[in-house]
Amino acid sequence: MAAKSRKSRSELLTVEEAAKLLHLHVKRVQLLAREGRLPAVRHGRRWLFDRGLLVRRSSAVPASAANASSGDATGIDISARNQLRGRVRAIAEDGLMAEVTMAIDAQDLVAVITRSSAERLRLTPGMSAVAVVKSTEVMIARRHG
Repeated sequence: MAAKSRKSRSELLTVEEAAKLLHLHVKRVQLLAREGRLPAVRHGRRWLFDRGLLVRRSSAVPASAANASSGDATGIDISARNQLRGRVRAIAEDGLMAEVTMAIDAQDLVAVITRSSAERLRLTPGMSAVAVVKSTEVMIARRHG
């Protein structure tokens, strides 16, 4: 019986451990738990998270893609309005960086991100993803005539 309760306790994460696992700020994890958007239980004044549920939930779909495509409450809202849905066509990794090519309608978008981000998102060719464009300067052009 002691082994079972020890196992149960080892699978419960504190808010700090959950934040590290999800790559989120502690305050964001607390807010998501309060809103019921992350599976958690309250024990006194502390939030506790089931490691298995968090891992399954975070690995199923990238949060930004789930939120943008389905409005699912498990996604994370983001302020950037320029969200382009598409499919990953190719990933070229070189050292610390990865060049990700996405097919968006009839055009390609190329983004250079860290290799660790590509690995954390588990990007693979053919999967759907969302490119989020946040920039202080965007140029619009058109042909004359």
